[in-house]
Amino acid sequence: MRISDLQTKEVVNQNDGRNIGRIIDMDILENGTINYFVVEPKKMLKKLNIYNNETSIKISQIIKIGEDVILVDLK
Repeated sequence: MRISDLQTKEVVNQNDGRNIGRIIDMDILENGTINYFVVEPKKMLKKLNIYNNETSIKISQIIKIGEDVILVDLK
């Protein structure tokens, strides 16, 4: 799977169903392992200043990568 494929999927918190946004970047370690994804909030939420910062999602927080959605566990 390519990063461009992941960038088209919505990132959703499984605990409350909240749509966090979309992946815009990732941090890769020297050995090639992905450390975390950077998720940008939806533009509408960003304009309302509900979420104005990017969120880092560690690989261990990803529950499932589906066809349209990436489910994460944010507590």
